[in-house]
Amino acid sequence: MRSISYKRHRVPPEVTRHSVWLYFRYTLSLRDVEELLAQRGVEVSYETIRCWTLKFGRQFAHNRRRSRPRPTGSWHLAEMVVKIGGKRMLLWRAVDDEGEVLDMLVQERRNKRAALRLLRKLLRNQGVRPDAIITDKLASYRAAARDLGLTDRHQPGGMRENNRAENPHLPIRRRERKQRKFKSKASAQKFLATHAAVYNVFNLQPHLIRRPTLRYLRAKSHRTWAGATAAA
Repeated sequence: MRSISYKRHRVPPEVTRHSVWLYFRYTLSLRDVEELLAQRGVEVSYETIRCWTLKFGRQFAHNRRRSRPRPTGSWHLAEMVVKIGGKRMLLWRAVDDEGEVLDMLVQERRNKRAALRLLRKLLRNQGVRPDAIITDKLASYRAAARDLGLTDRHQPGGMRENNRAENPHLPIRRRERKQRKFKSKASAQKFLATHAAVYNVFNLQPHLIRRPTLRYLRAKSHRTWAGATAAA
């Protein structure tokens, strides 16, 4: 894991880390984060916070992705429509059967080439071949799986069979509304990649576990995030 350098920043690293965490963890605008910090006696502008999210957000996400355990063998793939700069785009996403976001790509098309890009990126970066690839009935997935020799592992189904991938779309929809649509393809890709890294750490599903277990997992999640954002 790579240590983060906070040199030449007058604000203590703890404030920077907390600001970036607030922005990506909750559905807050930059001005909302500015107000929360001001209530605690920390006076920084929302533009400064924006610079922190751009500079440190990607580094935090990179550390988290390098340290996360290998995904399970069951991958769920889905795509959702997003508006970027007034243009209709497709966000292609992959999660495992525990809800961990594996990867995502913002693309203009919903064809075989787009599905191939996502699958090749997954196979290259995850370090493990899946036991099952569960998708909806989009023909592009079937064609891409055939080209990569994954036909025997591909399991096309309906919406219910792929709910594991469909449900995590909801936090992205909330962020999309809060930000009044994404402004460009590149900025959307960068933001959503960092958002996914934070989501993976704190996605505990508290309605499924007992309170003592939840307290333990929350403390563990914060220790994990602190390790990914540690100063050099």
